[in-house]
Amino acid sequence: MRLLLIRHGETPSNVAHRLDTARPGAVLTALGQQQAAALPGALAGEPIDALYASTLVRTQLTAAPLAAARGLDVLIRDGLREITAGDLEMRDDAEAGERYMRTAFAWSAGDAGLRMPGGENGTEALGRFDAVVAETADSGAAAVALVSHGAMIRMWTAARAENVDVAFAAARPLDNTGVVIVEGSPADGWKALSWMGAPLGGPAVEGADTDSPAGLPVSPPVIPEAD
Repeated sequence: MRLLLIRHGETPSNVAHRLDTARPGAVLTALGQQQAAALPGALAGEPIDALYASTLVRTQLTAAPLAAARGLDVLIRDGLREITAGDLEMRDDAEAGERYMRTAFAWSAGDAGLRMPGGENGTEALGRFDAVVAETADSGAAAVALVSHGAMIRMWTAARAENVDVAFAAARPLDNTGVVIVEGSPADGWKALSWMGAPLGGPAVEGADTDSPAGLPVSPPVIPEAD
């Protein structure tokens, strides 16, 4: 099956560099609304049999124009929400953003027992996203769009796609309404086909991560040992 992993549109928290991961979360900015409105056109060539969004408002607002264009209901699933920031919630400093993304990428690298300060660990985060993916596979749909969040999409893809590792994901920010396309199944595994429209194997973006909930840099993308 084919999964379209779509990041939500821009929010005020993105602009203000805040780690905003709790429910219900921020709404879309005017630009974010424009990005959401452009999604149906951007994905016009993609078949979509089902459309899912997280329990955070920004993903549901992003999914709405696509749902209207395709005549689909938006299925809301908690498993698609952003990685919980825990004690780092609503912080806007570089230290918090760096720790957040380093922890997430440590999960992708195999240290799933590492816990976000005051939040979830990798087993829990991967498990809830995996559960939604399994649901889509069991539904029999051939192509499914999941509107989720930047850190979650990149962490999950680096952990589950056979051709994406941490270095790849850490070097390639996912813009608001950016799309990662993967194919496969929970049983056979996943392979990423494209990253924001570029076939896999494209050039890395110079610099570091800029698409955590806070939009803050993480440099270099090195995975620390667990505390």
